[in-house]
Amino acid sequence: MSSYPTAKRVLDVSFSLVLLVVLAPVFAFLFVAMGVDMLRCSRDRGPWLYRETRISRGREFELLKFRTLRCDVLAAMAAESHARMLESDEANLTWAGRRLLKPWYLDELPQLWNVLRGDMSLVGPRPWPPPMVANQVANGFTYRNEFVAGWTGPVQVQKGVAEPADYTALDVAYVERCRSANSVMLVQADISLLWRTVRAIARGEGLDF
Repeated sequence: MSSYPTAKRVLDVSFSLVLLVVLAPVFAFLFVAMGVDMLRCSRDRGPWLYRETRISRGREFELLKFRTLRCDVLAAMAAESHARMLESDEANLTWAGRRLLKPWYLDELPQLWNVLRGDMSLVGPRPWPPPMVANQVANGFTYRNEFVAGWTGPVQVQKGVAEPADYTALDVAYVERCRSANSVMLVQADISLLWRTVRAIARGEGLDF
């Protein structure tokens, strides 16, 4: 397992750098589209980016996302809640959030910067807010305090599956495989999950909760 952090970090840095360069036109388009949306619709105005406290390997960090929720909705959000719970109601979303960002998961693109910074990995259990992690730990599942969170993971590629498996079991199975796999197997598994993520994104099902 000693080679695991190095192998995963090399994959994270190389892929995130490439994606940030390749997707630069997409970032530019989204900034312009969100700006136009804010000009034409006053209730959609606010910052381009949204930050939310999440947990990765037991450490709090600020997760970055393109803002999909109206600022009045965010202002009314309860302290123990998080944006994902409100995004399931399309009425809470900005026009850009509803039409561009959520359907194709484009709101998650700024997290490539989190990956590059080392806050999280490209692949792993998704980072949860502290209250949700605390509840999961109380139920005996501590892996989110022990393992680096991911931009995507085994749960995310289940999107659209008619009868998805138990999500916690999927995360635990991935973590255990990472603990026992050599560096080559680990990189192959992560690349496979990244490819399956691309296929899930292409289906445009981000608003189908």
